Amino acid sequence: MPPISIDVLIAGAGFSGLVLAQRLSAAGLRCAVLERRAHLGGNAYDAPDKNGVLYHHYGPHYFRTNSRAVRDYLSQFTAWQLADYRIKSHTGGRYWSFPVNLTTYEQLMGRAASEEEFAAWLESERVPCARPENSEEVILAQAGRTFYELFFKGYTLKQWARHPRDLDASVGARIPVRTTRDDHYLREEFQALPAEGFTRLFERMVEASPNLEIRLETDFLEARHQYRARHTVYTGPIDAYFGHRFGHLPYRSLRFEVESLTGDQLQERLPISGKPGHWQPALQVNYPNDEAYTRIVEIKHATGQQTPHSNIVREYPLPADATNEPYYPIPAPDTRIQYEQYRAAAALEKNTSFIGRLATYHYYNMDQVVALALKEADRLLPLLGGAHFAGSPLP
Repeated sequence: MPPISIDVLIAGAGFSGLVLAQRLSAAGLRCAVLERRAHLGGNAYDAPDKNGVLYHHYGPHYFRTNSRAVRDYLSQFTAWQLADYRIKSHTGGRYWSFPVNLTTYEQLMGRAASEEEFAAWLESERVPCARPENSEEVILAQAGRTFYELFFKGYTLKQWARHPRDLDASVGARIPVRTTRDDHYLREEFQALPAEGFTRLFERMVEASPNLEIRLETDFLEARHQYRARHTVYTGPIDAYFGHRFGHLPYRSLRFEVESLTGDQLQERLPISGKPGHWQPALQVNYPNDEAYTRIVEIKHATGQQTPHSNIVREYPLPADATNEPYYPIPAPDTRIQYEQYRAAAALEKNTSFIGRLATYHYYNMDQVVALALKEADRLLPLLGGAHFAGSPLP
């Protein structure tokens, strides 16, 4: 059978692939998306458990953004449930206020304290470093040694299987330290989840794409020869695209342990959760030290779903391999050198775009992924002859 002629062939039905597919197909271009999994949404896929509780199957996806353009674009396909992402850390047999703030210091001291006292204590604890070059240096410079040992070192070792000093400073810099009682995890002005879930958002994007073919359970690298495309968009692991010619890039993976809970079970946990219908006292609880898992997530805290039941998801970090999905590129000097070889090879690929976390070996938040996909769509439209979108300018 001769190849099918289309305008754009896209590998992956996650945020990167579907945003591009929707924008390009809505502009009149014929697109096809090949997705290896049996569902839309990539790692942002969500669906109910056996009790009807919606949860994120590949770890929590806390959508937030300061970009009006990204928000306006996605709002075409979903209403929003405003969210207040709060987390705690559990170590030494107790729950701690987290990220580090004045309340955390008071828990450490076992008494009330002032902002001025905490700021002075932090200053005495910190290890100054004008230009931190790794995560250990940046955390010690921000949080000091006591909190580094209590909350950060063990978590990092579990999550990345590397010492903080062997990871880029950007990893440690993601978590703030505050001398006030502000315990918000994130600072973006818009924090929300799709009101009916991420999967329904993706379904509406596909429904709004008249020239789009979606093929699930289809491996791009095996099926791409079935198409003759004017342009290709690849969102998978970049080393796989090139047959691992420069070696396997290291990624971290996760194993998820889901526990569905009935209303009766949750009632028994009420003294711990402090909130009827919930198992734990916050959306996310980090376990930085003794446990094999790094965190427990109870997404019902953020979805606002009205049900007597709930569920929790424990996350166990693993190395990515043939059986474990790649989730996180490892930000470190040695991996950056290896990736540069693939980046140079990608630059030589004609009529091919590489976008998203795995294809660029870079940790992006969801709104950043959407913004980059929209920018790439706007770059391609004049080249491929599609109608240019006259929407809000991107940042």
